[in-house]
Amino acid sequence: MIGDPLEITWVTSENRVEEGFAVNKRRMQRLWTTVLAAGTMGAVSGWAQAPEQGTPPPAAQGMTQTAPPPAPVQAPVVYQPKFSGDPARSESEAQALGYMRVVLRAQKEYKKRHDKFAESLPALAGTGSLTKRMARSTERGDYTVSFRSQKDGFILTMTPKQMDSEHRSFYAEEDGVIHADDQKAADESSPKIK
Repeated sequence: MIGDPLEITWVTSENRVEEGFAVNKRRMQRLWTTVLAAGTMGAVSGWAQAPEQGTPPPAAQGMTQTAPPPAPVQAPVVYQPKFSGDPARSESEAQALGYMRVVLRAQKEYKKRHDKFAESLPALAGTGSLTKRMARSTERGDYTVSFRSQKDGFILTMTPKQMDSEHRSFYAEEDGVIHADDQKAADESSPKIK
């Protein structure tokens, strides 16, 4: 039977496909065209009937609206120290101090290998656990990194984008001691942290 989906068609010696295959191919094209058109119309129809943002659902139109209940006030998140003696006051400070420790360890290792400190953060990339991405970006969450090379040393600072009780500024030199200040940009005269 022509048009039977299970019909086997043969290619003749002149490389022509028998008529049964052509009929089935046309039917399949019509079927898929219809399916795609119906799906597209359904999606457009649903989109067109969707209520505008901020309008009440049809059942609620004509009823008076009341303001939604206020969101519950959340208690401030208390920082959980990462280790015994952790000097950080917030998650942001913990991340900034962790970054400083990675840079300080990398500088110490670099000095052992090259008998001098690296002159830039990108020069430190790949030393210790300091990655190229860490060395390339000066934005570290709530902090901005500053690195300056000096004769026989360096200065590393982490300055918060907003200074407050949970975002102190940090300072370190080649001696590896980290200083912190919550009133101004930290420097060598700022209090040392543990």
